[in-house]
Amino acid sequence: MAKEASNGDHTSSTKPPPTPSPLRFSKFFQSNMRILVTGGAGFIGSHLVDKLMENEKNEVIVVDNYFTGSKDNLKKWIGHPRFELIRHDVTEPLLVEVDQIYHLACPASPIFYKYNPVKTIKTNVIGTLNMLGLAKRVGARILLTSTSEVYGDPLIHPQTESYWGNVNPIGVRSCYDEGKRVAETLMFDYHRQHGIEIRIARIFNTYGPRMNIDDGRVVSNFIAQAIRNEALTVQAPGTQTRSFCFVSDMVDGLIRLMEGENTGPINIGNPGEFTMLELAETVKELINPGVEIKMVENTPDDPRQRKPDITKAKEVLGWEPKIKLRDGLPLMEEDFRVRLGVS
Repeated sequence: MAKEASNGDHTSSTKPPPTPSPLRFSKFFQSNMRILVTGGAGFIGSHLVDKLMENEKNEVIVVDNYFTGSKDNLKKWIGHPRFELIRHDVTEPLLVEVDQIYHLACPASPIFYKYNPVKTIKTNVIGTLNMLGLAKRVGARILLTSTSEVYGDPLIHPQTESYWGNVNPIGVRSCYDEGKRVAETLMFDYHRQHGIEIRIARIFNTYGPRMNIDDGRVVSNFIAQAIRNEALTVQAPGTQTRSFCFVSDMVDGLIRLMEGENTGPINIGNPGEFTMLELAETVKELINPGVEIKMVENTPDDPRQRKPDITKAKEVLGWEPKIKLRDGLPLMEEDFRVRLGVS
């Protein structure tokens, strides 16, 4: 059995996990690992697909409704014999034979999740229920990408996995924060009641190539503004902090969690902490020293501090991020310049 999560006294599941396909136990034929990635046309999802496809023993099925994802992110795999792409919304049931499920599907930027909050909470709750139902039916292991937003506006710093959070249940961001909290609850209930093999990653701010250019997240905002010669808009007061993990480090952490024996939840993020003003100054210095920095009004419920405690990831997964912010930003700038057509 997988080791139990550390936050709270989770009694071990008494029910054995559902058995996977008989193909797994064939004496004479070693079949490929069939992996489903929901939200696989998105920013993190597509990088995860790239990494999984490097292994010739993996067959990857991507499911995406393209609400925030794009086929463009997967163009190098379309037509590959080990790759399949399905346009599907996870709020509808899905029947596919798979061995592992990476459940990433969900709008993850405030602009998108506030645009359709009901859809966001449906994706988190009904989407996760559907994926757990699928995992139960076919005996698959399932990994949920939860979020540092489950900690809300934290009263402890940095945040450990045992912290229960400080979340507003009725705010404009609650569809995402509370949606992910319910998704985690569902994962553990299916694990305890049905023996499903679960993995939960709480991912912190991630950046890198293929981020949506106008997705309202701070790194993509600053880089796009710097490239376009626009003022960098810092939300007041500018002293609020975030920690930024480069996408290749994030993908490495997710795969290690899926392959390991710990249910999680495990924080995956970069503990290097920056204020929004420091980030703006760094982007200015690296990309466009001539650009000005301008203060704008903040959005409600914006957390003041965000920094992962990654002790558990180091101990359990042997994982820690390798790429520093100063090295990652130019890689993202390159991608944005190509997409914006600015040399």
